[in-house]
Amino acid sequence: MRRTGGIEALREWRAAQTGAVALVPTMGALHSGHRALMDRARESADAVVTSIFVNPLQFGPGEDFDRYPRPFEDDLRLCESAGVDFVFAPAQEEMYPSAPQVTVSSGRMGQVFEGAARPGHFDGVLTVVAKLFHLVRPDSAVFGLKDIQQFSLVKRMIADLDMGIELIGLPVVRDADGLAMSSRNQYLSAADRTAALVIPRALAAGAARAEAGPAAVEAAAREVVAAAAETGSFELDYLSLVEAATFRPCPADFRGPALLLLSATVGGTRLIDNRPVEF
Repeated sequence: MRRTGGIEALREWRAAQTGAVALVPTMGALHSGHRALMDRARESADAVVTSIFVNPLQFGPGEDFDRYPRPFEDDLRLCESAGVDFVFAPAQEEMYPSAPQVTVSSGRMGQVFEGAARPGHFDGVLTVVAKLFHLVRPDSAVFGLKDIQQFSLVKRMIADLDMGIELIGLPVVRDADGLAMSSRNQYLSAADRTAALVIPRALAAGAARAEAGPAAVEAAAREVVAAAAETGSFELDYLSLVEAATFRPCPADFRGPALLLLSATVGGTRLIDNRPVEF
């Protein structure tokens, strides 16, 4: 890793680059899932920028902005081991000298599922991603597909605003027990983690019924979740099978790529996951 800094240091570094640059946006608390993103970015570019910025615009009242983990020195070591060329770690006052008056709207697709559960969340996500794209000027950007709604909205923003950036999605990276890797997993107790394993089990059960059609997929996933909900430690936020392109619920006769979405709160920690399903 050659450089770490804020906006001015980034601009100086970026001006000296002659090859392709890839961006991996993060909020820190990095884990091996993030490392996989960095490795994928290295395959697509001559230089890799990883941003570490806990974006206040995407947190709502009562969410975990203040307690979100910020192990910055550990994050730098992971970036170093991944061969990241520049770690962009701006201060909050650099990114937002004052409350922004002009932001990016995520539209209808940003108001359902995660957007409904966290009003304004995706507007905040797209606003900071647009700022990162403007500052880094990447040729490509790598996002994890665990946050599939986020990925889909960034893809739409790039297309709608003619940003000309190649968006690369990395399949969900899971721990050995099947739980999708997330910086928030560290909030889970051992018992919470056991309860959370219902999420990948339900998604797998649903996907296994693809040949029987959309209704069977969702019913199989709900059957797994229903048993867990009776324990009291697992609270379902939403479970839905949607068209991948629109995030609208799949009709009974749907054919094409779909997504089985699941969000649940386990031990006070909100987790999301998804599974692609093809009909």
